[in-house]
Amino acid sequence: MMTRHAEALAVVLLFAALLFALAGCKSSSHEKEVVLTPAQVRGKEVYQEYCALCHREGKQGPELAGLFQKQYLPSGTPANDDRVRDVITIGRATMPGFGRMLSPAQINDLIAYLHAF
Repeated sequence: MMTRHAEALAVVLLFAALLFALAGCKSSSHEKEVVLTPAQVRGKEVYQEYCALCHREGKQGPELAGLFQKQYLPSGTPANDDRVRDVITIGRATMPGFGRMLSPAQINDLIAYLHAF
């Protein structure tokens, strides 16, 4: 049987654990806060204009968040700058190529953003 002191201590520890757990939940947003480089900011603009319509939340194309944290792209090719550049430029399956719409600098900026995304 617990003494009053032990019960009070247990309640305080439980309350402290609850507060500690809640402190980690700063917002309901699932996006991580990252400071972007100027190239990544430009790449984010390219992403929003040309990519987000299909790739945001995997609506038509695969979700691109965390793309470079994976070993392989959804196609099975290695997740590296060269393969991603090829897909952006040439296209793949139902994704059209953007090599005629985007400059090499825009593609580089987009790849830089995808590394941070």
